[in-house]
Amino acid sequence: MPAVARTTRARWIAAGLDALAAGGPDAVRVETLAAALGVTKGGFYGHFDGRAAFLEEMLDEWEQRSTTEVIAQADAEGGDAADRIRRVGSLTFSEDLHRIDLAIRAWANHDPSVSARLRRIDNKRMAFLREMFGAYIADPDEIEARSMLMFALAIGRHFIVADHPGYTKLEAIQLAGEHLLRP
Repeated sequence: MPAVARTTRARWIAAGLDALAAGGPDAVRVETLAAALGVTKGGFYGHFDGRAAFLEEMLDEWEQRSTTEVIAQADAEGGDAADRIRRVGSLTFSEDLHRIDLAIRAWANHDPSVSARLRRIDNKRMAFLREMFGAYIADPDEIEARSMLMFALAIGRHFIVADHPGYTKLEAIQLAGEHLLRP
């Protein structure tokens, strides 16, 4: 019988983030994740010092993927400020990451440490938007307003169920985003 490959730390974290997105922090259970991965829970403890440490590493991974890496990628790829905002938005709020983002926002309503982390990350995201809008807008009030509206559009678009006569939901979102990116 061939040896079973050890489940990597990354697979545990990916499974944890999927469980979080699907059911919130209460759905992130070692036994449940082990069953989903088709392994025993013993391997979990080879990577993590318990559930609390695991949850922290999941948050670290989410922050890295949804904020740090996407801003670095936009910086590396260059382009004007509007292009960089588009790129960061499309990467940060892809369906895969956005569902995790929404779950973390819900979790933050009940956990002060998650709330503090979310505030720090949202501040990074808003600083990026302010910097980008500031590259072509001089009025600080307009920079703040556009940054806030762009961020609200990115976060809140999934909560809006209104019809958009003559437009698909995606077209209406893109139209709003392009309006905010105008010089």
